[in-house]
Amino acid sequence: MKNPLDYIRIHPQRSESILGISFDDFNRLLKQVRKLHAQEQALAEAQKVRVNAAGAGRPVEMSLEVTVALCLFYLRHDPTFGVLGMVFGVSQGQANQAFHQGLRWLRQVLPASLFEQFGHDPQLWALVQELLHDEVLLADSTEQARERPSDYQTQKQYYSGKKKQHTQKTQVLGTSDGQEIVDVIPAVPGPTSDISLLRRQQQKFDSRQQFMGDKAYQGAERTITPHKKPKRRELSDSQQQENREISAQRIAIEHLIRRLKVFRILTHRFRLESRVYSTVILTICGLVRLRLGNLDFTAYDF
Repeated sequence: MKNPLDYIRIHPQRSESILGISFDDFNRLLKQVRKLHAQEQALAEAQKVRVNAAGAGRPVEMSLEVTVALCLFYLRHDPTFGVLGMVFGVSQGQANQAFHQGLRWLRQVLPASLFEQFGHDPQLWALVQELLHDEVLLADSTEQARERPSDYQTQKQYYSGKKKQHTQKTQVLGTSDGQEIVDVIPAVPGPTSDISLLRRQQQKFDSRQQFMGDKAYQGAERTITPHKKPKRRELSDSQQQENREISAQRIAIEHLIRRLKVFRILTHRFRLESRVYSTVILTICGLVRLRLGNLDFTAYDF
């Protein structure tokens, strides 16, 4: 069986369907991972008390390029680690180890949102907010099933009556055209209300910023929401028209979340340890931003 990376080098047009990103984006990403890896190696070498000569010892079994491709393949298709190892010609344990190594690298070089990329610098974040004032930010959340926790109190915390299973929720804040992720709150218990998450996100913006959401956000300040049908009454024609106009604008955030779910690890029951969930979904947010052309690696220093 041909290694997927070798296949993509021959057929680069198949990269998005196999790895979730284009071959050009893969090479750009790989360049950043190599840079990060070189920094880590230099730091480790400086702190090491060397016994053997440099280059001695057991050789690395998997190259950096294959490690990154293996991680992307897992996020895109969500196979078992046994199948993943078979596809890449390694053992199940090696596949597991390589995935977590690749995930750590990707998480470090891919900022998940505008806030993560610029929020650490008050001046830069103030500039970003000024650019966002002219548009309405779209909010929506997505729930994903998780394995049932062993602890009873944790089970109650994560059980979603709406989904009839234990879930984790992630809320995404996007631009009005759905082409950029502004902020993400990942991995909160499924029963957490959408409006409480939006209120947390609103604290990162000044009082001029406007938001838009579905009916779950009714009551939130500075937030446009559809009219809810009154009990035993009908909406007026003007209210129905306003709802249609809001829906036409909100569809952009639905499409943005759909782009996240191209990576099928977000569509099935999450089988990894729950503590990894935040890292996984934030990494995928970074990959989607890469696909949308929102990451200028020349201007971003990790």
